[in-house]
Amino acid sequence: MSETPSATRPPEPDFDAITTEELLAYRDAENSFRASSAAQAILGESHPGAAIDWQEIALPGRNLPVRVYRPAAPGDGEAAAPADLPLVVHVHGSGFVGTATQCDWTNSHIAARLPALVVSVEHRLLAPGVPLADAADDGWEALDHVLRHAPQWGIDPSRTAVFGESCGALITALTAIRARAAGLELKGQVLVNPVADVTETMFDHASMDEYAYRPSRAKPLLRFFQRLAVPPGHDAAAVSPLYADALSGLAPALVVVPTQDAVADHGRCYAQRLRAAGTPTRLSEYPGAKHAFLTLPGTEPQATAAQTEILEFLRTALAK
Repeated sequence: MSETPSATRPPEPDFDAITTEELLAYRDAENSFRASSAAQAILGESHPGAAIDWQEIALPGRNLPVRVYRPAAPGDGEAAAPADLPLVVHVHGSGFVGTATQCDWTNSHIAARLPALVVSVEHRLLAPGVPLADAADDGWEALDHVLRHAPQWGIDPSRTAVFGESCGALITALTAIRARAAGLELKGQVLVNPVADVTETMFDHASMDEYAYRPSRAKPLLRFFQRLAVPPGHDAAAVSPLYADALSGLAPALVVVPTQDAVADHGRCYAQRLRAAGTPTRLSEYPGAKHAFLTLPGTEPQATAAQTEILEFLRTALAK
């Protein structure tokens, strides 16, 4: 899970014809790039006031890697002594590729500026034999573990929020629903360019038609994502927040939607469902912004404004 000093970004594969071996090779090369110093010009520099390291959460039968961000002790760059920090559990985007490292820019700012403990989940990536339900379990189990071991993590469990992007926002939305069922009171949920539907209606949205092949080839990627997420025999509705039976009583939500995005209408529709169920929800649209814009401050000028909005939402939600 360590960063690499430099790497070359691989070309995007043909998602309509990619084999499992090609997927794994592409994933390794792409994630090496995202974790490299070469990517920082695109992904942004970490906040100097945050200490960052990898840890593992011991779960039954497996260890789950998490990338942990703490406010640094003044002057030494080391993590501050454990305290009653608010907790933000984050899930990165991309689904079948991606790493928590690609989100260092925003997560380190949250840790340093709130301040807060941010735990970013390096969930199992989608692949043949690894459906979306497995990744969703990782998101929930990371939250549950940290809350059950709050003193070791130095957090105040009564001030907890969840945050995710793209597929990570889908996992985050499912985690918020599971938290309610478990009797956990989250203070907020932040869903950035969320995928909210992996059922047969996933593509039945105007934004899917308008942005299917611009500014990137989103539709083939999303079709591949859907095939991996819900292979035959799996219940697509069970991992589609848009079709959750009940959305009342959930944590207040901030739904961030870049408008030049094939899944923009997923975010809009989910925000509408949350509001209709009585869950306090703010829908914030960024005209002209593209999918994953929050992780691309080097190329997306609205990333800084979105990061500031998320920080202010979390500051209010997690205040003592």
